[in-house]
Amino acid sequence: MTTINQEEIQKFSKLADQWWDANGKFKPLHAFNPIRIKYIIDKCAFHFDLNKDQKNPLHGIKILDIGCGGGLVCEPLARLGADVTGIDASYKNIEIAKIHSKKSDLNIKYLNTSPEKKIITEKFDVILNLEVVEHVENLELFLKSASDLLKSNGLMFIATINRTFESYIKAIVGAEYILRWLPIGTHDWQKFLKPSEIEKKINELNLVKRELNGLKFNIFNNKWNLSKDCSVNYIMVFQKN
Repeated sequence: MTTINQEEIQKFSKLADQWWDANGKFKPLHAFNPIRIKYIIDKCAFHFDLNKDQKNPLHGIKILDIGCGGGLVCEPLARLGADVTGIDASYKNIEIAKIHSKKSDLNIKYLNTSPEKKIITEKFDVILNLEVVEHVENLELFLKSASDLLKSNGLMFIATINRTFESYIKAIVGAEYILRWLPIGTHDWQKFLKPSEIEKKINELNLVKRELNGLKFNIFNNKWNLSKDCSVNYIMVFQKN
């Protein structure tokens, strides 16, 4: 059994060379990054009672980024002191991530694998599933495999896109066809997940929802912000009992 969708892997592998081009095909993710990183820091600082005044606020926290791509989230977290491991099913993505982290003089462990393959045996304080669940096969196996890698009392972050009429207009028609923020075909609306659908599957894994927030783009300042509106992008935090 596998969680890898080969069609999805090929799609992103073709774009791998552009991961670190802030004005390239992954421009939306570069714009998305500041709010995601801040959110992760804030939730970890509160949950693990970290010292926010430290130069390295995530020091001592072991983080696994599943579907890490070229390392856009791994690198900022490593700079903040976290012990970061990034995994991705695309070999090309991982090679790009390794090269860039070496140039950045960062010690990040990158592996070309997926969670169900059991290559990773250690457990983590934090697991990130950011913009990945809508691209995998066998979501139940994916979430179970990710949960198995999470320490007791650890946090799992899941960020994805809601399956609503508004998300079809904004994330598919708007972002891909009109604004061309993303290549056409990046997303399949049918694979988008409602928060209730994720929560139902997660609750069966001995994880409890701690928070749900929307992420909304402000066209006036060109920035993403937290929002109560979860009709398009949203992020959830779960804690393992």
